[in-house]
Amino acid sequence: MLIVAGHLVVDPAERDGYVAGCAQVVELARAAEGCLDFSITADVLDPGRVNVYERWTAEEPLLAFRGGGPSEGQQAQILDADVKRYTISAVGDP
Repeated sequence: MLIVAGHLVVDPAERDGYVAGCAQVVELARAAEGCLDFSITADVLDPGRVNVYERWTAEEPLLAFRGGGPSEGQQAQILDADVKRYTISAVGDP
């Protein structure tokens, strides 16, 4: 299992538009084979922060979905990013 998690930094004045513009990507990801969870959300405290969380069954479906990554328009809006991929070796109930 893989988890992709972290955050993006965008102009606070453009953050809500950025998140809204990601709705189709979230919808497509959630319908993709191997996607267990996918969200791109506005942070409740930082007006320029966009939180990213993805959970995939394996690397192959993630790479098949990811393709070229964000569109040029979305990429241009990202001022900074700290998003990492984590390989999970075991899963259990809390």
